[in-house]
Amino acid sequence: MPMGIDTRMGEQVERYLDLAASEVKLTAANMANVDTPGYQTVGMDFAGEMREALKDVDRGIPEKAVRLKAVDGLVSRPDGNNVSMDREGLKLAETQLRFKTGVALLHQEYQRIMDAIHADK
Repeated sequence: MPMGIDTRMGEQVERYLDLAASEVKLTAANMANVDTPGYQTVGMDFAGEMREALKDVDRGIPEKAVRLKAVDGLVSRPDGNNVSMDREGLKLAETQLRFKTGVALLHQEYQRIMDAIHADK
């Protein structure tokens, strides 16, 4: 059975990466429905979800489902669809940066652990 070393920071970064992955899935779903009549863009409050996730890590609460919300302020076409490919492209780029940041933080955390393990050598 594999053994892992869990740290508070590692768990926080794990939640951060999970939220980033959820945001990519939302963006992909919005983009896939660009031609679906009546489709309304959905999103999430990344910062709010992250605040809740950090509290949950501190309380030992398992990961919760992301709360989705309608995205306000978008122009609907005559068919009722309000997906903006420009907005979704920007969200995708923003989320990719978040994911890269999370991976860098996770790498740094594991490097810190490895340095502590090998400190006596």
